[in-house]
Amino acid sequence: MKSENRLPADFFIRDVLEVAPELLGKMLVRQFSDGRIERYRITETEAYRGIEDRACHASKGRTPRTEVMFREGGTVYVYLIYGQYWLLNLVTGPEDDASAVLIRGIEGFSGPGRVGRELQLDRSFYAENLISSERIWVEDGEAASQITTTPRIGIHYAGEPWTSNCWRYLINASLR
Repeated sequence: MKSENRLPADFFIRDVLEVAPELLGKMLVRQFSDGRIERYRITETEAYRGIEDRACHASKGRTPRTEVMFREGGTVYVYLIYGQYWLLNLVTGPEDDASAVLIRGIEGFSGPGRVGRELQLDRSFYAENLISSERIWVEDGEAASQITTTPRIGIHYAGEPWTSNCWRYLINASLR
């Protein structure tokens, strides 16, 4: 499905700390298997900055699980947690950068597990190209006017300074 508002590749081929906050207010679009198309405003993101970031999956190096993170930005990285939730990450940066943005919230759904469930994600989305996909993409939307930053959630294992970096971005209305 072509969309004039679909974000181009160069939006994603930038530093994750630029892309993550700029995704707030953008529209995450999902075309489901029944042909229905839904648009969701992105309300919360977290940045994971490549192999030097101990909270980032890529910090352990290139593995079958993280291989897609080493590709050029504009690709989907999904992974399963607790055996039931597929989490959506959008790869950013140039090839071999290994950075990604976790989509933590969309309008009406807070928490990355709930986002994955609403979008009906599964393993087949791994390495999906956001620029050409017929199933999932990101469109331009109204820029968020008020953004709050906080430390990322659930990364205590990474230690300092990674646990204190304010790389979680929220539209103020979504802060709880």
